[in-house]
Amino acid sequence: MQTTDTPGRTVQRKDAHSNRRRILATARRKLREDPDASLDSISQAAGVARRTLYGHFPSRHALIADLTREAGHALRQAFAGARSADADPVEAMTRMVLAAWTVGDHYRVLIALGRRHPRETAIRATLAPAREEAVATLRRGQREGVFAEHLPAPVLARALEALMLALAEENAACPWADPTGEAAATAFLVAAGVAPQRAALQVQEVIGADRAAGDG
Repeated sequence: MQTTDTPGRTVQRKDAHSNRRRILATARRKLREDPDASLDSISQAAGVARRTLYGHFPSRHALIADLTREAGHALRQAFAGARSADADPVEAMTRMVLAAWTVGDHYRVLIALGRRHPRETAIRATLAPAREEAVATLRRGQREGVFAEHLPAPVLARALEALMLALAEENAACPWADPTGEAAATAFLVAAGVAPQRAALQVQEVIGADRAAGDG
């Protein structure tokens, strides 16, 4: 015999989903600002009782694990949609930067947590594919003479990651707005050793091509 939820139970379930989404959104913001933010401070900022937060996330580790999974999924989807099989290193890197920009909240909290908790296995595993892809692209570009060679590719990748994080945080915190990531991607390429004019043209070409594909 098939049964259906009572109206009261349906409302409770909707409330639970709403509370969980609010807690996660607040936790992303709080942990981005302060990677050591407590569960109590997160519950207060989210406007939910401590009991409600602990009902969803019994520990800080459980909350961070959920945020890590969420951020990892968003990054993987963004990167998968941005890849182009025949892209040269400059275009490939441009696409990676623009993809990260589209999931800014997830990207910022994941990097912030990764820097604060460098030995956290789940965070390292989530960041590893994107970091490996960036290093491989930089190495390819260094071999082809389009990226600077003054630093080894892994070191250059971490320095550029720090630049991206700083730009994303500034974009979120002040009136400077870069909704498409054009300015950030151009700055990233210039820091990687690409001539400013070429960097700007490359970013504009990728954004234009993606926009045309979306309109088609």
